[in-house]
Amino acid sequence: MATAVSQRTTVAELRAGARIEGVFACSRKDRLTAKNGSPYLAVELRDRTGAIPARAFRDVDFLSGQFERGDLVWVAGRVERFREELQVELSAIRRAEDAGDPREFLPVAYRDLDELDGFLEHLSREVYDRDLRALLDAFLGDDAFRRELRTVPCTRAGHHAYLGGLLEHTVAVTMLAHEACGLHPRLDSDLLLSAAILHDVGKTREFRLGADIELSEAGAMLGHLALGQQLLTATAARLELPGDRVLALSHCVLAHHGPDGLPGRRFRSAEALALYRLNAVDAAVKGALEHGLPS
Repeated sequence: MATAVSQRTTVAELRAGARIEGVFACSRKDRLTAKNGSPYLAVELRDRTGAIPARAFRDVDFLSGQFERGDLVWVAGRVERFREELQVELSAIRRAEDAGDPREFLPVAYRDLDELDGFLEHLSREVYDRDLRALLDAFLGDDAFRRELRTVPCTRAGHHAYLGGLLEHTVAVTMLAHEACGLHPRLDSDLLLSAAILHDVGKTREFRLGADIELSEAGAMLGHLALGQQLLTATAARLELPGDRVLALSHCVLAHHGPDGLPGRRFRSAEALALYRLNAVDAAVKGALEHGLPS
């Protein structure tokens, strides 16, 4: 006899043979056709612990009209094993009313955010240049910015794709930058550390968080590099910082995904090159740990 799954059971706790009844986020929805020509509904159910595919083979059009991708949905069904993976065979699915904040169903960082915040504070104090320190203090002293830094993911589906992922990635890249400066004393440590801390500030405006991680309108139109440059320029202008230091910092930030988008397609400083490589190291290692090595 199948066991019932309570409403509070997470995706990570689901087991084959269990009945499921509860609220999840719908992060994917497709109406597909089986090999025999019959339509079926394919969705992905998600909460903070993970995601699981679900299928409905009966009343497809009726069920499809009860919800949309990105909704919180109430579902009922049974957990089955198909091709060595778990999936849910749905008997009912509909939009859940008054189910709470959709962001509560998004995955979150395993690392302690207060601890990461402390690391970032410590690393920022390693910057001694008066102007760059003033710029860092303006960002890190802004409570709204600090909350966003702790909340938003780093990517939608790649590395650090969970709440708090941006803070975790920022700390990792800055720690790598700090070590690089110790190994290569000729690097401008104030510039590189500042660039590492601020390189992804545009991501605080790139995403819209709901039942899934989506791009904001600004994120879709401009991307985080342009958004970050806007934030840096506006803050530096308000502080009346020297143009040469802001220019050097901006070059590092705009080049941290590589030189292709730069005039002449080349780095203009060793610090920009270093940030590009260090950012790629953390992204690649974290991606491999989360999703496996590339084939």
